[in-house]
Amino acid sequence: MRHLKVFMCIALAVLACSCKQGSKSGQAKPAALPPAGSIVYVRLDTLVNQYDMFNDMKSDLEAKVQDIQNDLQSKGRDFQSDASDFQTKINKGLLTRAQAEEQNRVLSNRQADLQNLSQQKQAEIQQQESDMYNNILDNVKAYLKKYNESKKFALILTTSGATNTVLAGDESLDITNDVLDGLNNEYVKNKKKDKGSEDVKSADSKK
Repeated sequence: MRHLKVFMCIALAVLACSCKQGSKSGQAKPAALPPAGSIVYVRLDTLVNQYDMFNDMKSDLEAKVQDIQNDLQSKGRDFQSDASDFQTKINKGLLTRAQAEEQNRVLSNRQADLQNLSQQKQAEIQQQESDMYNNILDNVKAYLKKYNESKKFALILTTSGATNTVLAGDESLDITNDVLDGLNNEYVKNKKKDKGSEDVKSADSKK
């Protein structure tokens, strides 16, 4: 049953690779932003990993992964127990040939079902993780567009571990912290607004 556990371990490892940092930037905020017309940049890895929305969504996904892992492990233990019991009966000659063939068929089907379930859950988690990152990036892009309507920078470049559009640059042109503050403030504000709407709906339903 080792095969059944491999996927979930990988999925958890992938999620754990995200830097578990707080929602506040570790670097001091610049005294002043660059003037309008400047070419500035953001550190995308830092922006995403310290974005409260990302950390909330990542926590939810990690909880789902843990639930799936627990379920697969429980089913795997049950299967191993039944397979061991079957082998013991075979060794003691407690089953007829027909009984042995039938139980072997049932166990083989169960093993195949568990493998299929593992693959299905793997695909589901991969899709949810992809959707999560796409959602985060869409929110970041939308915010940057709105952000630059007032800042009026000529270009906003990005640097990340995977894609270094900025190889080197003056740290005074790094607007990551300012963007991060705005993103998190907007997220908190929207969360409160959504919670308020849910509370109103809940109160109305009780009338």
